[in-house]
Amino acid sequence: MSQTKQTFITAFALFSLFFGAGNLILPPFLGYNAGENWIWVLVGFLISAVIIPILAIYGHARLQGTILDFASKISPVFAIIYAVLIYAISVTLPSPRTASVTYEMTIAPYFEMSSLWLSVIYFALVLIFVLNRTKILSLIGKFLTPLIIVLLLAIISIGLFGDVSSVRGSIFENTFTSGILEGYQTFDAIGGVVVGGIIVISFALQGTYNFEEKKKMIGKAGFIAGLGLLLIYGGLIALGAHYSDTIMVEDRVLLLTQLSTNALGDIGTAFLAVLVALACFTTAVGIVTGTADFVKGLANNSQKAYTITGVLGCILGVAIGQFEVHYIIDVALPILLFIYPITIVLIILNVLPKKLVPPLVFRAVTIATILFSIPDFLQFFLAEGSLDSVTKFIPLSQEGMGWVLPALIVFLTIQLFELRKKQEST
Repeated sequence: MSQTKQTFITAFALFSLFFGAGNLILPPFLGYNAGENWIWVLVGFLISAVIIPILAIYGHARLQGTILDFASKISPVFAIIYAVLIYAISVTLPSPRTASVTYEMTIAPYFEMSSLWLSVIYFALVLIFVLNRTKILSLIGKFLTPLIIVLLLAIISIGLFGDVSSVRGSIFENTFTSGILEGYQTFDAIGGVVVGGIIVISFALQGTYNFEEKKKMIGKAGFIAGLGLLLIYGGLIALGAHYSDTIMVEDRVLLLTQLSTNALGDIGTAFLAVLVALACFTTAVGIVTGTADFVKGLANNSQKAYTITGVLGCILGVAIGQFEVHYIIDVALPILLFIYPITIVLIILNVLPKKLVPPLVFRAVTIATILFSIPDFLQFFLAEGSLDSVTKFIPLSQEGMGWVLPALIVFLTIQLFELRKKQEST
């Protein structure tokens, strides 16, 4: 297979893996709430939901290892703890959310069924596919993504040309940082760290390309996938803003459904709902399978560990997936405010020139990030105002990004120290 063809195949695979069906509900509502300031939330959203995840792919192209290699410069123990946290979060939040999206978009508008029963049936089927691996889902996925893209492009194109009297103002205090934080909810940076390793392994199994060829192709594939995400996410955010003063809703799923109905009618919306449900299902199977594979590897290739992990992942899916989408998103926020900064820092450090990021830099910057992410995390569990005496001294803490400047200062301080040391030695 030619390198060009392999690059485009990889780009499509990456786009499909990043383009989780649950992510569809986030951009329109973000644009809807941003109104006339939608450009700024788009920029913020693209940083955390497109640029950072694609940088993760580039980081894997340079490392050509696994998720453990992303944090190994800090310490092997930290790398394992980080990887375990990533997979635990994946089966606890984005996987159950696929069931919630399926229920609210595909089941509730058309059938009388409780969300609990849907979650039970949904994850029972997920478990069957996890324990009995088959190529059916991958084949379905190849057709699902193009169909969803075509429908979304139709919704965006028709919707943006619709008559709208006015666009309202933003409800956000800071539209830029609101866009960044909403991008956390895509879990795409986490997905980039996990998926990048899978892409590297798939290239290695082919045994056709050398290190530099794989690095170049994976990097190009990530760039192409990023452009695709930019097109869809940007269009959906613009569409949400376009109807911000026309449609009155307070729910992410309902807004996407309403926008779809305006453009495609009831039949088109029903068709989109079915496709989204199938895409959600394949995403859930992929998350649970990937988590079970990781635990299996830690347990000396134990099939029993794989089975137990798959069962536990589906039980968590039933327990959490019965809740409404907005509830799961609210629950996810404090967890993401802790794990996402660490992930972002690891991604950036892995794509910087190696001479700038020795193990000392990895350790110091990551420690600073963890320490200054703790207040952002704890504010959701302590009495309001109890951390004011601490956070008032941390820039951007009120925006949920108190880690940014400390991590940057630590990085620059070490660079200046190393530069001065080299000058003195010469």
